[in-house]
Parts: sequence; C-alpha cells; structure tokens
Amino acid sequence: MDNFAFIIHPVNPKRDAQRKFPVLAKLLPEPAIEYLSRYFPPLYISHITGITSQATGKEIEGWFIACPLTPRQMVSLPPETVYKKIIATGKLAEKLGAKILGLGGFTSVVGDAGLTISKHLDIPVTTGDSYTVAVAVDATLKAAQRLRIDPAAATGAVVGATGSIGRVCAQLLARHVSRLILVGRNPEALRQVQHLAEQQGGAEVQISTEMQHLQQADMVLTVTNAIEAVIEPHHLKSGAIVCDVARPRDVSRRVVEQRDDVLVIEGGMVKVPGPVNFNFDFGFPAGMAFACMAETICLALEGRYQSYTLGKEISLEQVETMGAMAARHGFKISGFRSFELALSEERIDQIIHNAHHRRAAEKQAQLKWANL
Repeated sequence: MDNFAFIIHPVNPKRDAQRKFPVLAKLLPEPAIEYLSRYFPPLYISHITGITSQATGKEIEGWFIACPLTPRQMVSLPPETVYKKIIATGKLAEKLGAKILGLGGFTSVVGDAGLTISKHLDIPVTTGDSYTVAVAVDATLKAAQRLRIDPAAATGAVVGATGSIGRVCAQLLARHVSRLILVGRNPEALRQVQHLAEQQGGAEVQISTEMQHLQQADMVLTVTNAIEAVIEPHHLKSGAIVCDVARPRDVSRRVVEQRDDVLVIEGGMVKVPGPVNFNFDFGFPAGMAFACMAETICLALEGRYQSYTLGKEISLEQVETMGAMAARHGFKISGFRSFELALSEERIDQIIHNAHHRRAAEKQAQLKWANL
C-alpha cells in the first residue's frame, strides 16, 4: 500500500505533551517539560488510515511521528543538534516503511528548509509549503468574499513577505488585489519580492518595515518564522481579515480578545478525502489537516515519491501544480477556524456587524472634528 509519514513537534510544551503523556504533562511544569524534551528520542505517535482519493479510489496509510523539540529550541540550539534530532525522526519513518516524509511546523524551516535533512535519508522529503501557499491564498480570498470585501478593489498585505512562503503568497495575491503592501525586516529583500509581485498583475505594490502600515489593509496574510506574536490589536483596520499561516502564531490572542470587528482565520487547514482516522488529536476537527500535511498525503495518493518542495525557493509552477493535484484527489478548504475553534456563521455575521458600526462611528467622529 502507498503510504507516508509526517513529522509533528510540540508548540506549546505542556498542552502538546498532554496529548500523548497526560499524567506526565500534568505533573511537570512547562519549563521542565521543555528542558527534558531535548533528551527525548523521536516518538511514534499514531497510525493514520482511511485516506481515499476521490479521483482514483486509492486508499493509503500513514504515520505521525514526533520530533520532541519546541520551536524555541529549534532556533536556539546549535544547528547540528537540531538537524541530528530531525534526521533521527526521519530514520524512524524509514523503519516504519514510509515511502515519503513530510516536515511539519518548524522542522520545515530550520536551516536550509529540508535540504540537509533529505541528504541524510533514503526516502524523499517535502516541506508541504507549495500546498500551504495555495491554500493560504485561497482561504484569504474566500474569507474576503464572506466579509463582502471585493479583492479587486481592496488593499492586501503579506507579513513575512521575504520568506519562502511569503514570497510566493505575495505573487499570487498580487493577481487579485488593487494594492499590495509587503511587510518584512529587510528593505532590499522586500524590493526583490516587490518586483516579482508587480509582474503578476496590475496591483500597486508597496514595501514597509513597519507593522503600523497594516492599518491600511483589508486582507492580511501573515507567514513569518517569528517565535512570538507580531500582530497586535492596534495594527489592524476595522473589518480586516487576517489569515495566519505561521506556527507558532503571528497573531496575538489579544486581537480576538479586543477586536470583535476583525476576522482572524487559521491558514492552511483542509478537509482530507475519505473516512480518515488520524488516531491522534492535534487540535483539528475530524478529517481536517494542515495544508503541509495534505501535500505529503497528496503526493502519496499520486504515487509521486519525490522531494517535491525543499529549500528556500518555491516556484509558482510548483504551487499551481500541487493545488490542481490536491483538488483532483478531493482536498478542499472546509470552513474557518480561529485559535483552534470553529467560526460559526453567526460569529462571522457579528464581526461584519461590529465592523460596520465601528467604521460608522469613526466616520462620525472625523466629521465632528472637521466641523470644529
């Protein structure tokens, strides 16, 4: 049977350890769990069954395996230490008989984005970033439609635009909006992405190193590799959509707590075809997966055992090919979630209502000051 393996890792040490080791996680404080995780071996998590292509009827199986390092450890420990742990996790996938390995979370972005890891394994490796890009842009556009925003007349923004994912997201989003703001830390790198985005359509493309310019954006797609949140309540325009693809999250929880006039959605979540059973609760509804997981699954369904997305360069062709392949097998965006909770239609309608009233109040206040 065709199959795959996918690496996950703890993001919130106490919460995520509790999913697999409830007693241990309850007894130990978070710093102790994070410290000890450095010395844990790679972990077998679960056997995945029931994934079935809508196009071919092929059924495949897979495995979740865990690299015990947290994002903070992956960026603070020596690169050789991190590589060694991820490669050891990949060796576990090989022992299970996996024919392709997907790198999840920070295992896909550390160092050279999978290139070194793939050289030390006998099976192909993919980061899943091609389908992550396709789904993130699609989800952002679908959310805009739901909030009655016309992308063709709107201002979009990409935060983390110089990264491998952000760069392609910027090019795709430029095809749909009238104005695009690219936000990052390196002006020269931003100018390079600006040039690429300008080639995709008629959008006016601007660059910025300041988060405050997000206040001009109707649609924000954020894809940084930051450890801490970078988007706060005061950064956003009333009625804006924020699609957060990053893990750990780029959007502060304070945004949803303080801004009931802004829609924050999780980017990269799709419905997997077939009666899938992941046999592990990673915080999603039944049958749903991150887009990076879905890319690995899709390649196995296709029988395309190759290192599809590796390194810092992702091409538009890769993204478009993967999007078409996934659609053929039956993967699709299904609903919206925010901070691991499903967003009801009523909740979205309330956000629309709140945004309308806030904008009306702001306009009234501006007229009042103008007449003084």
